[in-house]
Amino acid sequence: MPFTMSGRARKIAFGALAALALIPLAAPDHHANLQISLERAGDVAPQRLEAAFHLGLVAVSVLVTWSKRLTT
Repeated sequence: MPFTMSGRARKIAFGALAALALIPLAAPDHHANLQISLERAGDVAPQRLEAAFHLGLVAVSVLVTWSKRLTT
């Protein structure tokens, strides 16, 4: 016996899905930041890699820093 939904249940499900689809648009800032620091505290010129991805409504920036010499 296949699963069937009544008309009212179908409208409620559609409304809930529509509300879930609008949640990302309601966020005030569509930007995610990721920072990874592997640098020594005394390093005055750590190596650095930055990248930014903009995918329409969502932007992601990545920052990775490290020291050339991780040994003492």
